Amino acid sequence: MKPKHIALAVAIMAIWGVNFVAIEKGLDHFPPLLFNALRFTLAAFPALFFVGRPQVPWRWIVAVGLILGVTKFSLLFAGMAAGMPAGLSSLVLQSQAVFTVLFAVLLLRERPRPVQVGGLAVALAGVVVVGSRTGADLGAFLLVIGAAAAWGLSNIATRKASPPDTLRFMVWASAVACGPLLVLSLLIDGPAADLTALRAIDGEAVLALAYVALISTLAGFAGWGFLLKRYGASTVAPFSMLVPLFGMTSAALFLGEQIHPTDLLGGALVIGGILLGLARTPARRSALVRVDA
Repeated sequence: MKPKHIALAVAIMAIWGVNFVAIEKGLDHFPPLLFNALRFTLAAFPALFFVGRPQVPWRWIVAVGLILGVTKFSLLFAGMAAGMPAGLSSLVLQSQAVFTVLFAVLLLRERPRPVQVGGLAVALAGVVVVGSRTGADLGAFLLVIGAAAAWGLSNIATRKASPPDTLRFMVWASAVACGPLLVLSLLIDGPAADLTALRAIDGEAVLALAYVALISTLAGFAGWGFLLKRYGASTVAPFSMLVPLFGMTSAALFLGEQIHPTDLLGGALVIGGILLGLARTPARRSALVRVDA
């Protein structure tokens, strides 16, 4: 990769890592489902009118919109709202790689190589180590694990769709997600809570929403799609392991979250295990390229 493209890849990982801080700030102002609904609404409109028609079958756009947008991010936002720290959330979400391989075996009849199974077992052990200090917030931890599982399933749908334009695909998937999320927010968050949050919106809330919708989703995926087209998933995917580094560091700097020895050990196991699987299974790398939060 050219140095400027390496710098672009690292910058995107920094954007996606800091995104967890923006989510935490947004959740201080909005109920989880409303925040998620507003995020995808802003990501879809008005971009929808400029990106052009979808380039993949509708079934894949709907599938990714519902699995990734509605399910994965709702579980993530709910988990963080329930007490899961932003930095640890950025790390635990990387267990999506384990679920991606599991769903590939179950749904696509793939056979992972032994070294890939071993690497993912190491990564899973890292998630367990991280979870060992979240006993008081076990429910929140399990919500984020559920988000990682939904992300793994959406990776399979995205892989089957093989969108030629990642940004366009994400805009249309965002449009699919925003309607169901608005309905769910009214049913679960409640009209009163939603109205109270909207009435109290301030500059910090607007900045958090703009960051997760415009910078993380649209700008991040525009750059990511460019890199994937130019170099391929096998070259670009390993950069995703920088997301927890930026996520945990930014959470410590901006939110005052403490980094414990178990976080470092668990993070090393998660990142090392996933990188082992990526490095030794070139035919499987494309399943692990979705890293947005």
